[in-house]
Amino acid sequence: MTQAVPRTPARTARHDLSARQAIVAACLAMTAIVLLDLADGRLDLLYSVGFVLIVVTAPMAVGVRSLFPTGVLPPALLIGSLLLICLVEPSAIRVSGMDPDAGTFARLIAATIDHGMTLAIGQCLALLVIVLRILGDTKR
Repeated sequence: MTQAVPRTPARTARHDLSARQAIVAACLAMTAIVLLDLADGRLDLLYSVGFVLIVVTAPMAVGVRSLFPTGVLPPALLIGSLLLICLVEPSAIRVSGMDPDAGTFARLIAATIDHGMTLAIGQCLALLVIVLRILGDTKR
């Protein structure tokens, strides 16, 4: 009996991304999430869910020896994306109690504090994935 779909060779399935490739892919994915979420002019739930999914996926895509950069990725990705939003479309940052005439740095700080729980959840889940990857490594 013949197969309609050829089997994937095991050595092809074992290729992981390098840390640099995973970080570039995470940045591109975050850019897409931000552009989709800013269609209505403000940051909503899509930004938070997309961020968490990206920072959890990055450690899964790299080899065990390249996990450190993906462990420090969440804060840099969150602050970097929020900084770009503050520079490009500052009106998308809406935090209660913030002065409407606030500058870029004030908006960045307010948005970072406002998305603090998103950062904490993303960082904890990313670290959990990293620990599970290290514990499950057969080459230890």
